[in-house]
Order: sequence, then C-alpha cells, then structure tokens
Amino acid sequence: MKNKIIYWVATGLVSLMMLFSAYAYFSDPSVSEGFASMGFKDFFRIELGIAKLIGALVLLIPAVPKLIKEWAYAGFGITFISAFIAHSANGHPVNTLAMPLIALGLLVISRIFLEKID
Repeated sequence: MKNKIIYWVATGLVSLMMLFSAYAYFSDPSVSEGFASMGFKDFFRIELGIAKLIGALVLLIPAVPKLIKEWAYAGFGITFISAFIAHSANGHPVNTLAMPLIALGLLVISRIFLEKID
C-alpha cells in the first residue's frame, strides 16, 4: 500500500506540473515570449505543449500499457534535462533552474515505484 501511495503522489505531481505547463504553453503570452527569447520557434512551444498533455495522460491512465508509459518517462526525462540546460545557458535565476530538477526527481521516484507496484 505504501508503494502505491508513493507512486501515485509522485506521478500525480509530475502529471499536474505537466498539465499546468501545457496549459500555460497555449494560453500565456509570456511563455511564448520566453521561448522566443531563448531562440526557439513558436512551433516548438506548441509541439512541446501537446507532448506534455499526452505524456501526463499516459502516466495517469492505469490502463495504458507499461511500454507506452516508458516512452512518456523517457520523453519527460529528456524534456526536464533539456529545460535545465536551456535555462542555465540563458542565465536564468536559480529558482528557474531548480524546477526541472525537482520535476526530474519526482519523475525518477514515479518510475522506480512503478516497478514496485506491479
């Protein structure tokens, strides 16, 4: 029971972060400006928002096969590491750098406990 609680708390937090992030990618003009200031084209913001939405749903829906969940974990891992690198390379403040690392930590916990609940 403890393993399921840890899994669902970590998975829920990661998924909520990704759902809120995806929403902001589509609705907050400052996010679009932020992407542009780092040199990214607007299509990348939209693509990433869609991927975050799909990935969060994949992690949250229990009926999704584990193999598909593995792709979501890999995609989010790459996303969090890339976000850290992009923010770091652009001289953003420490609190901005911390968020992708916190998300990565929660993702790792979720993935570890996915194995323990099967």
